[in-house]
Amino acid sequence: MDDEEIKKRLAGRAAEYIMLKDDEEENSETASEISSSVNVILFPDFEKLKNEVEKMRTELSMLLLERDELQFVICRNIETSYMLMLGGIEYKAYEAQCKSLRLKRKIDLIRAKKNRQEKVIITDIEETLNQEFEDYQKRLNEQIEKMNEALERRKCPVLSEEESGELKRLYRKIVKGLHPDLNPDVSKEQIQLFNNAVAAYKNGDLNSLKIINELVDDRKLPEQSKDAMTQLLEERERLSDLMKTIKEDIEKIKSSYPYTLKEIVESEEKTEQHRQELEHLLEQYNELIEVYKCVIEEMLR
Repeated sequence: MDDEEIKKRLAGRAAEYIMLKDDEEENSETASEISSSVNVILFPDFEKLKNEVEKMRTELSMLLLERDELQFVICRNIETSYMLMLGGIEYKAYEAQCKSLRLKRKIDLIRAKKNRQEKVIITDIEETLNQEFEDYQKRLNEQIEKMNEALERRKCPVLSEEESGELKRLYRKIVKGLHPDLNPDVSKEQIQLFNNAVAAYKNGDLNSLKIINELVDDRKLPEQSKDAMTQLLEERERLSDLMKTIKEDIEKIKSSYPYTLKEIVESEEKTEQHRQELEHLLEQYNELIEVYKCVIEEMLR
């Protein structure tokens, strides 16, 4: 093989190598473009879902704060105000109602004994009445307990507007970091810590909340991956169900005692109107009591 032939073969091989190299680079660029395209498609979807879940966590923490504030602060304040303004007269009215109903029932029992020509033993009748009116007595005792709680609550120091704002801010942060609904993987110790935070919030204990707040870390959402995407989708569904439940709880609180007394305690006119209604009821029950006493006295002659 002469030199010319060797040169021709080498030139041909060089040309083939260059073409092959160009194809590899082109394929590499195409693969890179596809990979880049996939990232462009998937990454925004993941980030969008991640941001949506984070917003839902924030909204749920605010709903939990609203519910707890209704339960532990607003409703307790409403009940305290009501008991201090009208609790005494309401107790007297209910006590007179119980007494009049008991006397009426006593008349029925005495009459039944007389109709059967049986001996009327008052102690036996009183024992029967004690059993029948046990629930009424429990309600009277509960009313006394509420009055005592209102009197104790009145002694508690009142937080300033600035302190109340800080109390809410700290509690919401603790809720976001420790509430079992927002953090299903919290430990038993962390749940106890959260329960302590709830107690501190109920009692307006700002210092305790500050201490608990120091132990709370912000929880991070998972980074991008196939498993993370699945976790976020499941978390979004779970949070959506929780938000619905908490909203229902809030509506239930607002339609129940003691929140339903809100209009009465916030209006002097309505407070006075309610007081007059209770005093009128008390007067009516006291009149019935005297009538029933006279009937019993006549029956036992």
